[in-house]
Amino acid sequence: MKKIKSLNPFNSEVLKEYDQLSDEEVLKKLEKTSIAYEDWRESSLQEKSSFLLNASEYLMEHQGRFAKIISLEMGKPIKEALAEVEKCSWVCRYYVHHAAEHLEDVEIETEAQKSYIHYQPIGGILAVMPWNFPFWQVFRFAAPAVMAGNVCVLKHASNVPQCSLAIEEVFEKSGFPKGVFQSLLIDNSQVENIISHRSIAAVTLTGSEQAGSIVAGMAGKYIKKSVMELGGSDPFIVLEDADIDLAVEKAINSRMINTGQSCIAAKRFIIVKEVYEEFKKKVLERIKSLKVGNQMDEENQLGPMARPDLASELWDQVQKSISKGANAIIPGKKPEKGSSVFHPVVLENIKPGIPAFDEELFGPVFCLMRVENEEKAISFANNSAFGLGASLWTKNKLKAATLAAKINSGAVFINEMVKSDPRLPFGGVKKSGYGRELSALGIREFVNAKTIWIN
Repeated sequence: MKKIKSLNPFNSEVLKEYDQLSDEEVLKKLEKTSIAYEDWRESSLQEKSSFLLNASEYLMEHQGRFAKIISLEMGKPIKEALAEVEKCSWVCRYYVHHAAEHLEDVEIETEAQKSYIHYQPIGGILAVMPWNFPFWQVFRFAAPAVMAGNVCVLKHASNVPQCSLAIEEVFEKSGFPKGVFQSLLIDNSQVENIISHRSIAAVTLTGSEQAGSIVAGMAGKYIKKSVMELGGSDPFIVLEDADIDLAVEKAINSRMINTGQSCIAAKRFIIVKEVYEEFKKKVLERIKSLKVGNQMDEENQLGPMARPDLASELWDQVQKSISKGANAIIPGKKPEKGSSVFHPVVLENIKPGIPAFDEELFGPVFCLMRVENEEKAISFANNSAFGLGASLWTKNKLKAATLAAKINSGAVFINEMVKSDPRLPFGGVKKSGYGRELSALGIREFVNAKTIWIN
């Protein structure tokens, strides 16, 4: 029987080991999904809300324990892990209070006596989720899905099995009926059989462009709805009249959160020439002061990356970028063999054709780009295969709104770092994916928007 291991990325310690589910065991769980859906879809919003409110409270009651699991299993600094659990509690509360209005019938004036859109659940939703925000990515999908009357099956990243089971615990202890939310400890080879199963109506994936392409293809093969939240190479544009101190503070936070392992982290810092040197000087001072080490030490701002292979791949991207003309202002250190520890790197002279510009660098690598003017800044921002988020820094808010409309991305934040918020739709364009999570749009992704006409 295959094993799934939970490892501490800081020291490679084996934390726990689990048996991978067999295909037969997976089928039994999918049958539970089918049975659970028939009852859950008919339960009242009030009943659903009571369970989800319990989940919100349970998360906070066990915040420290869950944060420790997150940190030990994927390397997130413990302070950030605590904040992640709190955010999960928030998204649960958001849908407790807003699901009814988001799912309310929408009347449309026609020649009928009455015509309206009625939202109904569609069935089981398979979520293929990543390791970088192992609680948040799941709850931002699951909270609206269950409130809409759907049931959930989670295939989590193989390096976070404890997180996967802990999330299932939250739903079970909060009173949700058996089968409404299930975690499956499986490998990637078993995903297609799940997608093809009659109990699964749709698939949502957060992850890499490559993973998204494969899973979206499977969903298309079986004619199942899919939502893809994929990679990003978010531009961070600083104009001449920006508040530089504020921009630098947010730039560091945006790039280095979760040790740089965030799809919406700022990855390409596009600075107009008038303020480039000032911005660079202040960024270098801040980055040199960052402490890297054990994620459980609250004094460390950066923990290890999630796996040694990820650290090695990132180092290769940095070296290829340097070989193609990038300049390493802070060169970092080559990760030791088998180690996930990655020290921050700062690159400048980044241009199209260099991996640091064309690819997503998923880790603590800060890429500086000097441009002549705001027109060139927007051109650079849009010169990417990705389109998840962007941030723009200027005191001229009227101009900022005009420029924001020209940026090809799923979100533009003006004088703030890009972040997900339950109240706002979240998702990308181009190779960053399609569909939306969170807000009213998120809860309506996995419903049947049924037209009803009455004469």
